[in-house]
Amino acid sequence: MANERLRGAMAAANFSKNGLAEVLEVGPKTVERWLTQDRQPHPSMRLKVARALGCEETYLWPELLSGSRSAAASLSEIVQIWPTRSQVPYEVWRSLMRQAHTNIQILVYAGGFLVESLDFVNVVRAKSEEGAEIRILLGDGDSENVRARSREEGLASLPQRCHSTLEYLWETSHLPRVDIRTHHTPLYNSIYRFDDSMLVNTHSYGAYAAKSPVQHLQQVPGGHLFEYYRESFEAVWATARRAVL
Repeated sequence: MANERLRGAMAAANFSKNGLAEVLEVGPKTVERWLTQDRQPHPSMRLKVARALGCEETYLWPELLSGSRSAAASLSEIVQIWPTRSQVPYEVWRSLMRQAHTNIQILVYAGGFLVESLDFVNVVRAKSEEGAEIRILLGDGDSENVRARSREEGLASLPQRCHSTLEYLWETSHLPRVDIRTHHTPLYNSIYRFDDSMLVNTHSYGAYAAKSPVQHLQQVPGGHLFEYYRESFEAVWATARRAVL
């Protein structure tokens, strides 16, 4: 199996196969084996490669992370935890939105605060112009799971709030790289991804999302949490349908 991380790091550092071999004082065929056969250098050589390319060893060879090291990497993904969503400063949301250049992914039922307090419609418009891929999953206000959550939380307006958020965002639905879908799945976590950062708002029975905890995650090579929630988003995306008014 080819080591595409190593290949990409070499390209980013402007190293050819022969150039890296010369710096490391090894044969070009040795570098070729690292690239095409995913061979691992000896520990001392791994360190030299990582230093030459300005990368962590565990990024170039993520299989080094196992057991306790993988757990430590996952722990390092946690930037901060807030006891409730309402305690996450608006500047944190705005900062993450500003810094996102390639991916914005949102999984919510209504997420009304995004459009009501964080000017998310204009954020989507601006990030689309910058070339970011934006995927938004809103709850289907007519689905049984949304109605059940409405009853559980005593929030009769939840189905209508799902429709309302879609109405706010509808003007962005035809912009390049913007895709808005509705889903009918039970919502265990609201997910807000901005490139390699993510806010995860957990949900508990009968509790409003705004009164539930939020984790701020930063993707780290070898970590588990960011990828776990990213896969959750993709699983819901696969079941969703294109939004219609």
